[in-house]
Amino acid sequence: MGFFRRQSLGELFLIALYINSRVDGFSFPSLTRSSFSVKPLIRDVISQKSSASATPIFSPENGLAFKSETNSRILPKVISKAALGLCALVMFQMSTVPAAHAAKAVAVADTAEKLHTGQKVAKFIQSFGIPDLGVLAIISALPVVELRGAIPVGIWMGLPLSTVLPICIMGNMVPILPVLFLLRNERLKKLMSPILQRAEKKTSELGIGSVQRQWSSLAAFVGIPLPGTGAWTGAMGAFLLGMPTLVALSSIFTGVVSAGIIVSAITLAGKKGGFAALSALILLTSFEFFKKDGANTESANTDGAQTDETKKQDFLEADPYWDQSEVPVNVYKNKAPFTGKVVSTKRIVGPKATGETCHIIIDHQGDFPYWEGQSWGVIPPGSREKDGKPHSVRLYSIASSRYGDDMSGETGSLCVRRATYWCPELKADDPAKKGICSNFLCDTQPGGEVQLTGPAGKVMLMPEEDPSTDYIMVATGTGIAPYRGFIRRLFVEQTPAAEAYKGQAWLFLGVANSDALLYDDEWQEVKGKYPEQFRLDYALSREQTNAKGGKMYIQDKVEEYADEVFNKLENGAHIYFCGLKGMMPGIQDMLKNVATKKGIDYGEWLKGLKKKKQWHVEVY
Repeated sequence: MGFFRRQSLGELFLIALYINSRVDGFSFPSLTRSSFSVKPLIRDVISQKSSASATPIFSPENGLAFKSETNSRILPKVISKAALGLCALVMFQMSTVPAAHAAKAVAVADTAEKLHTGQKVAKFIQSFGIPDLGVLAIISALPVVELRGAIPVGIWMGLPLSTVLPICIMGNMVPILPVLFLLRNERLKKLMSPILQRAEKKTSELGIGSVQRQWSSLAAFVGIPLPGTGAWTGAMGAFLLGMPTLVALSSIFTGVVSAGIIVSAITLAGKKGGFAALSALILLTSFEFFKKDGANTESANTDGAQTDETKKQDFLEADPYWDQSEVPVNVYKNKAPFTGKVVSTKRIVGPKATGETCHIIIDHQGDFPYWEGQSWGVIPPGSREKDGKPHSVRLYSIASSRYGDDMSGETGSLCVRRATYWCPELKADDPAKKGICSNFLCDTQPGGEVQLTGPAGKVMLMPEEDPSTDYIMVATGTGIAPYRGFIRRLFVEQTPAAEAYKGQAWLFLGVANSDALLYDDEWQEVKGKYPEQFRLDYALSREQTNAKGGKMYIQDKVEEYADEVFNKLENGAHIYFCGLKGMMPGIQDMLKNVATKKGIDYGEWLKGLKKKKQWHVEVY
């Protein structure tokens, strides 16, 4: 504590932010003396008059987001250690605050002409004869208010902090478990869709990938006690991320403890206490990051060649990279499947989407190589009711490049829509008719096992020998899966294919509405970086109309560019179709009309495309 007393805590806080900005993948907003004011923050926390919609200083939008896959390996103990160290530091800091200061704070509250909002709420609840501890627990459980408002009220009541803090923490946590379970109800989700949309925006960058990354990000988000964060928003974020219940609860609890300590420090010790608490949290977390980075650097230095290969992402390439003579096919079969472990399962559509679609990352430890455009077979657990035999294999297009989402070459991803059947008589989903495999996959939790076969198929592979080849990719719904692997390989990863590619990739995606769009953030990022090489067109059947005034389906969107698509195919482009087979007749009729106008025999023209392997179809 000597260091803290010798230095300006404000300067220490800013220095800590600067140091953390240098940690790989851990970003903070840029703060200066002129842009960061503490007094309004303290006033808002105590009075609870700040707008719930105000953008918090430490929000996912402004920073505090783990943006590097390196940090995805950070264990939950990082935040736990930070919270524990923070407890010790702040308790020591508060123990040095003279009793007269606390008494003065209570006296000021008692003599105030106008009670704060939290105090008014407390007096109202007290009017029902509820004891002070019960009042604190109720206020802590309220959304928006939470322990940000409850702890100052407890101090105003004259209760010791050793009583106020644990009561407020427990009160804040009481509604979280019911919230996590109630959000599984479809009717409630629809009712709460505006709130969930807001929560999704606030928590959209809380960690996609490993459960450790999600745990750390969520704990930090909940642990900063500002408007827009907190346990309630954290619970909705955990639900949207698809986190396991116990993991979500432990993460939220860690965040609530951190938030409680910070609010206590601000309430009792003013801005010095708040700065000390936040600085300690940041510095302790930084220590863990630096230690982790040091270990990784030392390990990397022992094998420089491996590090260089990983950076270039060429360690899973053929020689030359476009050679398809050794593409792995059916390495694992039905009788001897591969057992993969789920890394994460996340819902990736909005609340107004027609159904639920999940992105599932599976760890195969590098023992299940595949190429972009191939499929995995999934064997759901259990047996068929009619004959007691094991369930048959279901094929799913792999939704990642051969390097996986974490670019380690040890994971693969699936994009799966939960198959349900709406019964008009029951006016609800009929559980007896739900898709067995899709529901199994969408319900998987991190650590769960999945039986896999394959990889299957060569029809959807990309021919990469000519780097100027144009790719036209047409998809409905989860048919987007193989194209995500294509686009990551060509534009996101540092592969030989990406370095050489000079052509144009054109993606058509058809879904019901904007909430049902899949991986839109990824497509927009690629489009921003490569506007000339990547084109993107959506067909939203419930939001757009076609040239005839009807619903805009994928075949209608492609038809808008009929001549251009036809000419690209004439010049050697490859066209891919993946998704519902219902799109095929409309697209083929469109191409036939163009061929007729040009005086070309469509049947012979199509045979020529197939012979030159420019026509790739995988529909169902």
